[in-house]
This record gives sequence, C-alpha cells and structure tokens, in this order.
Amino acid sequence: MVQRGAIAEMSNGSDEKAVAQRDRILESRAFRQADRLKRFLGFIVTETIAGRSERLKEFVIGVEVFGKDQSFDPRNDPIVRVQARRLRALLARYYREEGQDDDLLIEMPKGGYAPIFKPARNSPTKRSLTPIIVSRNTVLVAPFSDNSPEGNQKYFCDGMSQEIIHALAKVEAVRVAAWNFGDQGTDSDPREIANRLNAAMIINGSIRKAGQQVRVTANLVDTVSGCYLWSMSLDGKVENVFGIQEEVARAIADKLQKELAGGAHGKGLRHSTENLAAFNLYVQGRYHLNQRTEEGLRKAVEFFEKAIIEDSQSAKAYSGLADAYGLLGHYGVLSPAEVWTKAASNAAAAVLQDDHSAEAHASLAHVKSTQDWDWLGAQQEFQRAIQLDPRYSTAHHWYAMSCLAPLARLEEAREEMLLAQALDPISSIIARDLAVIFYYERDLDAALEQCDHAVELNPHFALAYWILGSVQEQRADFDESAAAFQRAIQLAPQSPRMHAALGRTLALSGKRQDALRILKELRGLAGKRYVSPFELASLHFAIDQRDEGFEWLTKAFQDRCFELISLKVDPRLDSIKLDQRFIGLFSQLALPI
Repeated sequence: MVQRGAIAEMSNGSDEKAVAQRDRILESRAFRQADRLKRFLGFIVTETIAGRSERLKEFVIGVEVFGKDQSFDPRNDPIVRVQARRLRALLARYYREEGQDDDLLIEMPKGGYAPIFKPARNSPTKRSLTPIIVSRNTVLVAPFSDNSPEGNQKYFCDGMSQEIIHALAKVEAVRVAAWNFGDQGTDSDPREIANRLNAAMIINGSIRKAGQQVRVTANLVDTVSGCYLWSMSLDGKVENVFGIQEEVARAIADKLQKELAGGAHGKGLRHSTENLAAFNLYVQGRYHLNQRTEEGLRKAVEFFEKAIIEDSQSAKAYSGLADAYGLLGHYGVLSPAEVWTKAASNAAAAVLQDDHSAEAHASLAHVKSTQDWDWLGAQQEFQRAIQLDPRYSTAHHWYAMSCLAPLARLEEAREEMLLAQALDPISSIIARDLAVIFYYERDLDAALEQCDHAVELNPHFALAYWILGSVQEQRADFDESAAAFQRAIQLAPQSPRMHAALGRTLALSGKRQDALRILKELRGLAGKRYVSPFELASLHFAIDQRDEGFEWLTKAFQDRCFELISLKVDPRLDSIKLDQRFIGLFSQLALPI
C-alpha cells in the first residue's frame, strides 16, 4: 500500500480516482494551452499518490518541473511560487466551469505544494451559459400541456411533440435534444433540462379542446433569458387532428430553419451582400478596429467611411463607424467632444437602416452607456442585440464592460465575457478585458492568469501589458508592474495612458521624482494632443496631490471621459472613494451607490 499522505481527506476514494481526475483536468479546455501548469499539476499529483509528498519543495519542483539547474535558488527566483499561484487560479477556474459536476476535488493549499483530494460538495452550482449560446442550433421539444376542461387530450399532446420532433429531425441546421432521463411529465422545469442538455431553445405549448374545436398554441423560448422568441396558435376540428399536428410542426420547422440558416450573422446582411465592394471595405474596417491601436482605429474610420460611400444603406458600415469613433475617444486618441456626436449619429443611422441588425443595436447600446450614462437604455439595447444574434461576441463583450461592470454586476459581467471569449477565442481585446473583470473583482490570481493568456495570444498587444501592470500594481509588486508598463510603452510609445500608468506605479513604489517627471511630460504633451484628464487625475492621486487630482477628475467629468464609467469598481481610486468631493462627482454617473 502506498502512503496516503495528502489524500487522507478523500472518503471511500482510491488512487485510481485521483489519477483519473488528474487526467480529466489535464485534458480540459482550461489547461489546454497551459503546458507548464500541466507539468506542474501532473508532477505534484503523481508524487503525492506515490507517497512522496514530502519531496514537494520549491527546489525539487524548480528542477524537475521547470528545468532549472542545480544552482537554482528559490530565494532569488520565484518561478515556483508564481506558477503555484497561477495553478491554484486555473484549478479554481476549471471547477467553476468544466468541472462543476466532478466528484473529486484536487486542491493545492496556500503555503505548500502537496495537493489534497476530497469529495466535491453536492451544492448546486450555476451552470455556465457558454455551451448553450455556442450550441445555438440545439432545441429541446418539451411535452405539450393539456389545458382541456376534461384533461383527456394527452394522446394529442404526445402526438404533437412527436410530430414536431419528426419535422425538426429533417432540418439539417437543427439538433433535437431528447426529453428523457426521468424528465417525463409536464411538472419538470424545461429550462433546467435544457441547461443540462445544452439546448439553446425550448419548444413548448398547450392543447385546448372545446366541443369539436381544438386550439394548439406553440412557443419558442430562449433558454438563457426565458423570453419568448416566437409564438403561434392554430384552430381546427377534432376530426383533423393529424392535419393540425402536421401544420404546427411544419410552421415550427420553417421558423427555426429561417432562424438558423445562414449562420449567426444572417440578420442585417441585406445591404452588405448586395454590394460586395462595400462589404469588403466593412470587413477591412473591422479588422483594423480589432487591433485597438491608434493607427488601426484611424484606418478603421477610413474603411467604414469608404463602405458608406459605396453603400449608403449599409447598417453594418454605420455601426462600424460609430464603434471606431467611440473607441478613438475611449483610448484617448481624440477628445470626447470630437467623437461623441459622430459616434451617436452613426449608431442611430445604423439602427435606422436595419432595426434587425445586432451590430447596430450593440453600437447604440455602447453610446447609451459610455456617452449618455443611460444604464437602463443601454441594457435594453444590449439585450436586443444579443437576442438578434446570440453569437455576436462584441455584444456580449461590451454588455459586460460598459454596462454590467459599471453597475458592479461583476458575476454577470464575467459570465458575458466568458461567452464572448468562447465565441471569439482569438480576440486579443476580449482576452484582455476578461482579465480586467477579474481585476475589478479583486481576484488578482485569476486576473494574472488571464493576463498570461492574453500576452500568449498576442505578445505585441500593448493593452495586455497595461492590465498586467495594473494587476501587479494591486499586488504591490511594483518592479513587475513597472516592467509591464515599460513594455506597453515600447509597443505604444505615443499613448498617454501607458505613460501615466508607469508614472502611477513609480509613485506608489516611492519613486516620487520619476513620477513627477512623467507628470511634467504629460502636461507638456497635452499642449500637442489630447491627454485624458482622468489619467492626469489618477497620477496626481498616486503622488498624493489630492487637490490637484480632484481638479483633473472634475475636468474628466466635464469631458465625460470613458474611464469614468468604471469608477464604482476600479481599484485605483479606492483610496479617495470616501472623500465628499468624489461622492459628489460620482453622483453624476447615476449609478447605484
């Protein structure tokens, strides 16, 4: 028998279960791109099961897992401690997402490297919505309800469900989830079953019979929101039961075929597909927009304007132009006064051209939140965009960052960001902004791990290093923070935001003179180009010049700077949030206290 050591907590367990759980985790999506962490976890679990947990010291792990030589000194090289922190965060993410239903937990307690194994608690966990959205073509046909006075139409209800299943099985774009596993009966909650089966939509309905007349009502329900997407009713004679069932089934199949055929972006393409030149210009504009660089945003404006010249009715082109102008203001390239009117007018034009365009409604929602501070209006527009196209990643992304996060609904924001990342896993800005959400949640370990992912995804993305530096600053690891900001400056040398961030972390680390030098440079730069007052305010607060900081923060409110929408959750300003001047300014945002 091997020594149990750290697996003593596992009741009725076995080494085989621990090995199986280790392998399940290592093969998961969460660990797919984390080769070093896979080696780390595999090593410590294997050693523990073999009864060698006492070997799990920093030196041994550094040499055997991370390839350090015999001169490795953990006191000078923190690689094992850093990777252990990231491993804990990644394990937590795994159990929060893919491993929700696993029977065995593998944990690595802080202060040591020997894992413990214990049975998972049987507490209910919130199911991730990601597979539901991604599996948009999966439909659950629920039993129809018998609402007849006598309650004797079960045969009709069962036949109705079977006829719909038969019709949908012929539609290539639709996958029909089976209603079984003990779920028979109308008392079961269809949304719970749909969640379990990863079905994005539910078909249900009812039968009513009065005399020789029968009425069938059928509904299409969105699993995530519980909202009705479509409904129909059909009246007929009892003697024509089969005809009624067939007609209802055909109507549902036609509806779903139109809903799903053509893919996620089928809506809103009417004008773009008629004019190939305009559509190609639009696609190029989106490419440059997604780079999130000053040069890229300016090029995006040019391409979207050319697309509108080619096709003045292109909702997508107007939407893209609204987004480009908005981001030019958000990233401090141009002043808000130069871009807000252009962003708002183009977003409105996009919706006017095509009210069924998800892109148009997402652009309008973004304007309502970032410019108007109209949180209810923004939420309604974002939800409309998501309803129109649940696969449009930007709608989920911006709903999280410019609506839910400002409202401090961070758990919902995180879920939306995870959806956005699942829909667009190669997006640098989505990867970066998921780290921002963890940062707002003060989950610095998870934020750091996501920063690593963002940097690995695109090592030349300046904004990834900005959030990395911000996270390290919150951890009071100022050397690492300064190094990250310096890398961001190398990649985006003209960005006042990057220079201000470096100045801030230098000030907090006690290098006041260096911070004052950067502040002076930024003040000089402000005479040549726009420098966001928010960045100057943040730097003044870090230098402990509170009065000057509030002067610039007041100016930021006058400019309606983009950064202000995150005041409620941004850790950088925690030290001043009890100041009456802050409370007075914050009230202008109309956010809940």
